[in-house]
Amino acid sequence: MKRTSRDIRTANRYEVLRQIIAGSPVSRQELAAATGLSLATVATLVGELLDLRMITEVGFEDSAGGRPRGLVAVDASGGALVGVDIAETYVHVELFDLALNVLARAEEEVRPGESRPERVVGQVAAAVGSVVARAGIGADRVLGVGVSVPGQVDRDTGVAAYAPNLDWHGVPLLDLLAEHLAQPLYLDNPLRACTVAELWFGAARGRGDAVVVNLGTGVGAGLALGGGLHRGVSNSAGEWGHTTLVLDGRPCHCGNHGCVETYVGAPGIMQNIRELDPGSALLHPADQTATVDALARAVAAGDPVALKVVRETARYLGAGISDLVNLLNPQVVVLSSWVASRLGEPLLDEVRAAVARHALRRPLAATEIVLSPIPTDPVSLGAATFALEGALQGAGQRSRATAARGRAVAGAPPA
Repeated sequence: MKRTSRDIRTANRYEVLRQIIAGSPVSRQELAAATGLSLATVATLVGELLDLRMITEVGFEDSAGGRPRGLVAVDASGGALVGVDIAETYVHVELFDLALNVLARAEEEVRPGESRPERVVGQVAAAVGSVVARAGIGADRVLGVGVSVPGQVDRDTGVAAYAPNLDWHGVPLLDLLAEHLAQPLYLDNPLRACTVAELWFGAARGRGDAVVVNLGTGVGAGLALGGGLHRGVSNSAGEWGHTTLVLDGRPCHCGNHGCVETYVGAPGIMQNIRELDPGSALLHPADQTATVDALARAVAAGDPVALKVVRETARYLGAGISDLVNLLNPQVVVLSSWVASRLGEPLLDEVRAAVARHALRRPLAATEIVLSPIPTDPVSLGAATFALEGALQGAGQRSRATAARGRAVAGAPPA
């Protein structure tokens, strides 16, 4: 789709604010260097963000004998943002200030068989209300609520088009949420949310090309190419978890067989345990989280079955990641989400070894494979940035409407 000058201006405003959040305090000259925009453009955008009270002037710095440079920083008190992580087994909600510091958290369990859209929407609404009340801020100060849901989503209509692990098809998620929440709502999926979180604050920061492997109940690969988020033509890029790893292999919720997800997602890891030791005490048949937690503890204790399970899981995961390395030639591959964080370094070490066995030597030499360093829930953090992006876009529309009214009052012709 062709981008209009309005789209470009909104994107530039967003990028300037992103750099200010990441590097506060910062001068306009530093912002111009970081964004590649002209100093005049940066000065204009900084002025708009000051008018919106999203940033503030914080003094001056010396500039090697020249005029002191004015510094700006994000105004953390200028509003709040909510990030919602809807997963197959939980709903996690975090409230952030404008500097993206966490103010409050809430979590609701999603039990097997209880993932009906109406029930999950009620859990989201309750958790959002809880974090706002706990932080002691007015609901009118929340600039927006970013919502992440697994699977394929339509950002423009707010529809969860297909979430196989939740058995959702064409769910009008934002319309359902709007019956409970008054704030502006923005929808995307965890692949995009995790990737944005890594671009802003994590292992992909400052990298032009990155892959963020999301390991949870479901599996996917968020893509940052050329320094920006890659969505694909229908916002469906990154469904790597549903690429075929084993011909005629395990059945997948998507209807195919042998998908990556069926071997390295949490249910796939449980199946790996069953195949190696059907009676294993590690297995909690109705609880993915408890099983992965037990596996992590057993690995730390040197349990031979647990070590073999992690090695086998990493063998599949490494084969799949080597395809991403060969195909995309990224600077970094980040292992993210709750399965990766719980299994940690033992999984990382085995994955690196497995990728080295399969990937081509030249692209592999340029790729670093790491765990996500983000201490909070990366999906909630990324979802909050979608709300921030929407708030900036809405603010731009309001400022244009205000300017138009001013011209009309003055008798000036419209721009």
